[in-house]
Amino acid sequence: MLGRYGVTIGVVIQARMGSSRLPGKVLRPIAGRVLLDHVIGRLRDLQTPVEVVVATSTEPGDDIVAAHCKGRVNCFRGSELDVLDRYVSCAQANRFDHVLRLTADNPFTDIEELDRLIALHLVEGYDYTHAFGELPIGVGAEIFTFSALLESHLAGHAPNHREHVNEYVQENPDLFRIGRLAVPARKKAPNLSLTVDTPADYERACHLAEKAKGAWLTTEEAILLCLRSV
Repeated sequence: MLGRYGVTIGVVIQARMGSSRLPGKVLRPIAGRVLLDHVIGRLRDLQTPVEVVVATSTEPGDDIVAAHCKGRVNCFRGSELDVLDRYVSCAQANRFDHVLRLTADNPFTDIEELDRLIALHLVEGYDYTHAFGELPIGVGAEIFTFSALLESHLAGHAPNHREHVNEYVQENPDLFRIGRLAVPARKKAPNLSLTVDTPADYERACHLAEKAKGAWLTTEEAILLCLRSV
């Protein structure tokens, strides 16, 4: 699907059931929806036309993720541990020109900032653009050109490059044009983590989601709620 920029943008959500600290977290319920559906549901508010795919593994333990996606969202299955290969293979199979990477353990992604991130990336012609460092942890995102992902795949052989999709690019800033999104002051809380990685994170996410004034908790609401609970 070509959008207003004349390119195909894929939002690829990595999701799998394996987690040493919180097994099965991507399908745990949060305020009436499983965690993965929070991520997918928020994307319906994006103003930029995108194609959404959940990228899980081919392991039998992730059959349940693929089954959950059926009828809801496209699902791609690839390597469990070589996440970079999973992303490149998914992008190739779907012919994505650009890939926006999300993870299924971040239920509070800021959709307004995602639209701004995509626009910055495409208008400025960056190879890789991110919204990390100012937003709460788990709220920002990153977008790659397919060529940057492919170059990472071909040249990034270290274990961390295969497990963490962005690290080859981040470690080689001389090879890529890298952009960083500036965010409004009201959304700046870089020391606040809203990702779901532990049982305590999960309990906090449930509490925050239940306090949302609208369909989805905003970044501003999350920051204020967390400040009040300190």
